[in-house]
Amino acid sequence: MTTYLEPFAVGLTLVDGAETFCALLRSRFPQAEVIHSLFEEYTPDKAFDSIVLGHVLEHVLDPVALLRQIRGWLAPGGRIYAAVPNSNSIHRQAAVLMGLLPTEETLNPTDIHHGHRRVYNPQTFRGDFLKAGLKIEVNGGYWLKPVSNSQLEHSWTPPMLDAFMALGERYPDIAAELYIIATA
Repeated sequence: MTTYLEPFAVGLTLVDGAETFCALLRSRFPQAEVIHSLFEEYTPDKAFDSIVLGHVLEHVLDPVALLRQIRGWLAPGGRIYAAVPNSNSIHRQAAVLMGLLPTEETLNPTDIHHGHRRVYNPQTFRGDFLKAGLKIEVNGGYWLKPVSNSQLEHSWTPPMLDAFMALGERYPDIAAELYIIATA
């Protein structure tokens, strides 16, 4: 994600809880300030116009508390941009129908491997932002994902990927990913 954001950022502060990733970020983005910290323990020395939480909230113990904390990091008029996996994704619904998951919200082995503590649906995702006192400007979904990652990587072409990314915008409630743009 940083590669796409870097051209638009005046100053870039990157926070990650894994020193291995921080070292990689420092080598790839030498002009960025890279902070090795858990989000819950991070205390910035400045306010931010934009805060991107790309697949963060499904990992933390208390996402509402973290969102309240992050609300205080925003400069006046600043925005939070967040994305999380969607439990209502059609690939998770298919897994339930096939007996691979008991419910869409059940953490699968990949979720557990990646340190997920929850899988959001559109209502729970919006609910955490509202509980944290944030105002949601835009919310939706992207990336309609009908099959597993390994199936996609094996046989899907770039035009197929592009089409299903666009379909996720059309059908946000069953898209693989959810996003919110919010303000304080």
